[in-house]
Amino acid sequence: MTNKTRSVAIVGAGPVGALMAVYFANRGWNVHLYETRPDMRLPENKAKIQNRSINLALSVRGLTALKGTGLALDELIMKSGLPMRGRMLHIGREGQLVSQDYGVHGECINSVDRAKLNEDLITAAEALSNVHVSFNLALKRANLDKGTLELENKITKEVVRAEADLIVGCDGAYSAVRNSLMRYVRMDFEQEYIPHGYCELSIPPKIGADGKPEFAMDSQHLHIWPRHKFMMIALPNPDKSFTVTLFMPFANFEAIHNEQDLMAFFEEYFTDAVTLIGKDFLIKEYFKNPKGSLVMVKANPYHYKDRCIILGDAAHSMVPFYGQGMNCGFEDVRILDSLLSEFNVKSTKQGDSDKSLEQALQAYTDRRAKDLKAICELALYNYTEMRHGVTSPVYLMRKKIESWLHLLVPTRVIPLYTMVSFSNRPYSEAYGRHHRQGFWLGVAGAAVGLGTAAGLVLAGWKQRRQLRDVGELFKAAFLNAAHSVQKLVQ
Repeated sequence: MTNKTRSVAIVGAGPVGALMAVYFANRGWNVHLYETRPDMRLPENKAKIQNRSINLALSVRGLTALKGTGLALDELIMKSGLPMRGRMLHIGREGQLVSQDYGVHGECINSVDRAKLNEDLITAAEALSNVHVSFNLALKRANLDKGTLELENKITKEVVRAEADLIVGCDGAYSAVRNSLMRYVRMDFEQEYIPHGYCELSIPPKIGADGKPEFAMDSQHLHIWPRHKFMMIALPNPDKSFTVTLFMPFANFEAIHNEQDLMAFFEEYFTDAVTLIGKDFLIKEYFKNPKGSLVMVKANPYHYKDRCIILGDAAHSMVPFYGQGMNCGFEDVRILDSLLSEFNVKSTKQGDSDKSLEQALQAYTDRRAKDLKAICELALYNYTEMRHGVTSPVYLMRKKIESWLHLLVPTRVIPLYTMVSFSNRPYSEAYGRHHRQGFWLGVAGAAVGLGTAAGLVLAGWKQRRQLRDVGELFKAAFLNAAHSVQKLVQ
């Protein structure tokens, strides 16, 4: 093994696996990337591969990891990305529109097509001379101590054997690498299905006066139809369509048996969406598209000696309601690469006494575990916020107060969404800080409440009509108390 170039076998050529291949190739390793599915880039395979088409929300963590390759992959992906500066709520049956910005400084998340992003990353990896990509190969078993893999060709059923110094599992929530890893370590493992599923729909472009396709809704927002116990979302696409996803309990899906049931349901809860989608197209897509389940996976540890590590959904599958699944997986890649540098892991093994790789993998498990637990919990919590909380007056007041405090004392009060989506701050640190900030939000809320009450008494009941909305009422009261609150926070 002395001075032999290290080799890595990455199982799973999804976005995380493909990006990991680029990072290892940049470090000088020999990289073998194995994918169960056929090559999705070939036209004859596109119809065969059933990709989940829920758009991905690319934000700072993901962009940082893409940029870290040094290949301008962030710029490549963003060429087809569409910025979304906030949520657009469709309230009530008729869909009254209410806009909520994501950040106080115009920050955006970006809608990107899952399939195109994956294809671009595979192409970028394959362009590197020390990367070899194989398709139609499913992992059957792995001997981690020996560094051997047995893979089955999905077409010929032939068994292919491979060897590698390091095996990396990027093969999703039902990871075969994780199953092998469980035989070697005392892994704490948790899998939970939530009672809600999803169905994918779409809003086609509308045809403008000039005959060209146009967006049927504002394209700079992530659209949400919050209905308390369920919701629907829509993200824009470059072809002017919207990818729509209906999330609700399986019991609700099971109650829709025919076209009449479907239309009665949509007319009651999503009246404006019927017009946007089109009745016939809605019926066709709803009954054609599968009803998917949503699973959460938590595992620890993520590695075995210097032989194996799992990343992405294989280690921490989360529900999609914070838009962090891919971003977190890309961050896994970036952090692992930074630890390989920190522990001075060379592209060649320096004799049998070289423990640097094992130390780096151990550090990854030690440092990453609390962050991955935090984001899985935040993702589930955000579902309640998106389908219910965003319509609550208390929630709206708290968000306004938090935004104003962030403008007044930006280093002391930072909105949770800002920390998660627009920074690389560790998830666990963001989660903890959010809870600690609750005290100051309580102080500010009390000041706003007292100021509002005093303002109403002084202004008189009739004068309240001069205020254009509840937000201005809260803002006026807040500004009266702002200086005293600012002193308290500082």
